[in-house]
Amino acid sequence: MRDDLQRILLTAEQIRERVAQVGEEILARWDGETEITLVPIMTGGLIFAADLMRHLPRHMQIHLMSVSSYPGRATTSQGVKIDTALSGVPADLTGRHVLVVDDILDSGRTLAAVSAELKRRNPEVVQTCVLLRKQRPEAMAFACDHVAFDIPDEFVVGYGLDYDGYYRNLPDIGVLSAEAIAQGPG
Repeated sequence: MRDDLQRILLTAEQIRERVAQVGEEILARWDGETEITLVPIMTGGLIFAADLMRHLPRHMQIHLMSVSSYPGRATTSQGVKIDTALSGVPADLTGRHVLVVDDILDSGRTLAAVSAELKRRNPEVVQTCVLLRKQRPEAMAFACDHVAFDIPDEFVVGYGLDYDGYYRNLPDIGVLSAEAIAQGPG
């Protein structure tokens, strides 16, 4: 799998250190008694959310949300689809402090759609947190509360990010080679 990478963009160690820092930043914004409702966006946000929550020593509920925008071998967003049938988020979030956790921000459409859906459920606050934000105008303009890394506008895999369901288990984040994209995974 590593042979399919053009280069490593972020090492496992860099990710581990920054995730701990993001946890501290989140805690600094919410007082010590605030219970967190964590809403990881599946499947890409799974690994980041799991590591991040270890740095949030608070009472916490976790409710997964299934959202897709890169089906199959797509390397650009195909539009946001929230799968409400697979969503474990309660219909009523009245008074809750919600933290949406996603893997990558490249247009803002996914976070905008998810935040709008969650705000309809009456939380006290909805904050957003992403592992990666691509350095593209629409992503940089989106008001995300917590960003771990800003990266070049390249197609990346690893640490939860995939190409056609593969590469999520790589511990580093790397740029997928043009050859690997053309051949397809597997």
